[in-house]
Amino acid sequence: MGSQISETALYPPVKTFLESLGYEVKAEIGPADVMAVRDGAPPLIVELKTTFSLALFHQGVARLSVADHVYLAVPRGRGRRFQRALSENVKLARRLGLGLLTIRLETGLVEVHCDPGPYAPRKSARASAMLLGEFARRRGDPNLGGLRGQRVTAYRQDAMACAAHLAASGASKGAAVRAATGVDRATAIMRDNHYGWFRRVETGIYDLTETGVEALDAG
Repeated sequence: MGSQISETALYPPVKTFLESLGYEVKAEIGPADVMAVRDGAPPLIVELKTTFSLALFHQGVARLSVADHVYLAVPRGRGRRFQRALSENVKLARRLGLGLLTIRLETGLVEVHCDPGPYAPRKSARASAMLLGEFARRRGDPNLGGLRGQRVTAYRQDAMACAAHLAASGASKGAAVRAATGVDRATAIMRDNHYGWFRRVETGIYDLTETGVEALDAG
């Protein structure tokens, strides 16, 4: 979509929108694509781009050195891919203190998705606790930063410890595996059988499957 239109096509609907709010609007004032001024209000700047890009955010951040109210504006796209991009870029704009507009070129409708302002992120105590818990339970540092695909998690390490005990000792009660390995959740891991490594031979007693043996062999 971005390659089929020009930034100049975005200007008329943005100008009309800002004028409807009482602003006087002019284009290409210094480095700013659009500048708007209204009595009793601070100046407002809009940076136009035909698609989301890092350059757009760089420009927006640069304009914050001359104005507190800076908006980014892009054409409104269609489909889930654009919706995902819009959602992620709204989050980024908020973090940077920028506003974000989209423009429906077919109708000239301008939509405000966020306004400029200081960003105060809401912390998730649950997510933070999960990260700290994973860090504490992880044995050593088995992964490489930036790794794609299968990661060695604390859960996988615990499951491997349980599997190694069963390989050495044969079918065992969950309590015995917990005592031997120090894995407090040993019974739950074998019962849930997330990796397909375990099978229940009797109530509370588990053994390895062929998949479990192969996983141990593979390390």
